[in-house]
Amino acid sequence: MVVDGKKIAEEIIAALEKERSNFGALTLAVISEGEDAATESFIKIKSRVAARLGVEVKRFTPAEFMHALACDGIIVQLPIDNAEQWLSMIPVEKDVDAITEGERIVRAPVAEAVSEIFVRNNVSAAGKRAVVVGAGKLVGTPVAELLKDLGADVSIITKNEGSLLDLKTADIVVLGAGEPGLVTPDMLKEGVVLIDAGTSEASGRLAGDADPACAEVASVFTPVPGGIGPIAVAMIFKNLFVLAKKKGS
Repeated sequence: MVVDGKKIAEEIIAALEKERSNFGALTLAVISEGEDAATESFIKIKSRVAARLGVEVKRFTPAEFMHALACDGIIVQLPIDNAEQWLSMIPVEKDVDAITEGERIVRAPVAEAVSEIFVRNNVSAAGKRAVVVGAGKLVGTPVAELLKDLGADVSIITKNEGSLLDLKTADIVVLGAGEPGLVTPDMLKEGVVLIDAGTSEASGRLAGDADPACAEVASVFTPVPGGIGPIAVAMIFKNLFVLAKKKGS
């Protein structure tokens, strides 16, 4: 079953629209640099959702970071130079990406999106073998934490650890490497739940880590584009509302 991420995101955003009257003015800061096509695409998508929800998006360069602290939520758009420095400066009460170290108020948007897909498709991770490819702060690490919390036996594959051969025995595979076409159908177990969150640019287009043909062997498959991405964007604003509600309580 190919997940329609746009449809799910639309339902989440529609629910948030009904909540919007509970808050006053809301602003979301986006820290970015350069004009990478994939980065600009991500920011435009977030800005469109923000406009629907009456949230003002303010863009800052890293040098302007201190001005971002006046906003209700802060996103550091990766990749960015000196990322750890900027991420460490995000107050937990403004951390919509749940990317700071230590205790967090909300869960990372991609992890929330994965959880939503599991609920909607009756996927239980308890006792299942799960493999996460990539250990990034936005996908691999938070999704691995989610799967462990859900009772899965989790392995993480990076360039220096593990092997893609492990995918063949996995019940659940989450991709976050950012390498187009890294995984092909023959590498997977029949009926696998395949979450492709590895978005990158290939020949001027956004592409996932999985060959689209992987949908033929997966019981649940999230395509790129149109799969996990739109849902994760919706979850950013769900997190913003949670933080705003906590601030006002």
